[in-house]
Amino acid sequence: MDQATKNPPVLSMRGISKNFGAVSALSEVNLEVQPGEVVALVGDNGAGKSTLVKILAGVHAHDGGTVHFNGVETRFHNPHDSIEAGIATVFQDLALCDNLDVVNNLFLGRELGPARLDEIAMELRAWELLRELSAKIPSVRIPVASLSGGQRQTVAIARSLLGEPSLIMLDEPTAALGVEQTAEVLNLIERLREKGLAVIVVSHNMDDVFAVADRIIVLRLGSNNGEFVPRESTKDDIVAAITGSADNAVTTRSLRIAHNTEAGS
Repeated sequence: MDQATKNPPVLSMRGISKNFGAVSALSEVNLEVQPGEVVALVGDNGAGKSTLVKILAGVHAHDGGTVHFNGVETRFHNPHDSIEAGIATVFQDLALCDNLDVVNNLFLGRELGPARLDEIAMELRAWELLRELSAKIPSVRIPVASLSGGQRQTVAIARSLLGEPSLIMLDEPTAALGVEQTAEVLNLIERLREKGLAVIVVSHNMDDVFAVADRIIVLRLGSNNGEFVPRESTKDDIVAAITGSADNAVTTRSLRIAHNTEAGS
């Protein structure tokens, strides 16, 4: 039995609903993530992925259902609540300052906090974080503007680790990256798993999802529409669940089992 099955979940969402006026964005959605587990959240545009992530990030409050984080029922009223609880979110835009170097991007807003850090301490901590991620960044004193897309994603993920989160959410982390940079980011996700963190990856790229995910959760029209284990599923299974094809994995397996039962009787 692996780590992901032995530990209680870091995150457990049950029956989550969210309405925007008369529009139902989420309806009775369930999601669970264990420590050291990478869960991919997939679905078509408008499936509810972003809304679910924003509920966990404290941008939106859920209207119905329960959220348990590290065993405690909670509700995030704002992003600060989410961060304080131990959730780090790396949105697709990364929110990096191109004119600042890596160190200053990592510690932006923290250098004047209660636990003040001097330049040397920040630089040492920056190198420590990058080593933990096996990052391919030549210097922590170069401007972020000069980094590749994969390196920029590395800086954003390293920054998220400063708060020592239990859960990291990555929104389309490989979007618009080339093959080499994508491999770099997928390696980063493996490092996060090895550190025992729970990871949610939102992605449209099935190759990336199958490369790193332990489980794949499909949302369709604001509701759960299947849970899959990559080694037991195909990309066609996932696409069928995303698009709502009647010939999806659940239906196919049910028919196969029924056929085998009839053949053996």
